[in-house]
Amino acid sequence: MTACFPRHVRVRARAEFDRAFQQGRRTASPLFSLHFVAGPPPARLGLAVSRKVDPHAVGRNRIKRVLRDLFRQLRAQLADGDYVVVARKAAAQSENAALRAGLLHLLQRAGALPQGDAGGTIPPAAPAAPPSHSASDDRPDGSSLPA
Repeated sequence: MTACFPRHVRVRARAEFDRAFQQGRRTASPLFSLHFVAGPPPARLGLAVSRKVDPHAVGRNRIKRVLRDLFRQLRAQLADGDYVVVARKAAAQSENAALRAGLLHLLQRAGALPQGDAGGTIPPAAPAAPPSHSASDDRPDGSSLPA
C-alpha cells in the first residue's frame, strides 16, 4: 500500500516557492539543491525540475516521482516547514537509487534528518585496556625470575 501525497503537503503556489528561494536555507549537492524554510506543520515538498535538466517529460516525471516517494516515506521524521528541491542536470542521468540516496544525504546535511550510521568496514575502536604484564609471561617455560 502506498502512502498518499495530498495537496496540503505540497508547495504549490509561486509565492511559496519564492519564499523558500529568498528566505530558505540552501544546501546543495551535484544532483539537487534544497531550500528549507521552517514553518507550520506539516512538512511540505515542492519540486522544480526544468526542461534544462531533461528535455523529455518522461525523465522529469521520473525524477519527481522518485523524490515524492522518498519524501512520503520520511515525512513523519522531518521538521515542519517547506522543502523545495531543485533538480540539476546530473539527476537526469542518475538511477533511481542514486536519486533517493542523493536526497536522503542532502536532508541529513541540512539537519532535517539525523545522520545515518557511518557504515564503514572497520568496526569502531574498543577502549584500550591497560596491559597486565608479569615476568612469567616472558619466559617460555612459565617460570618467573626472582624478584
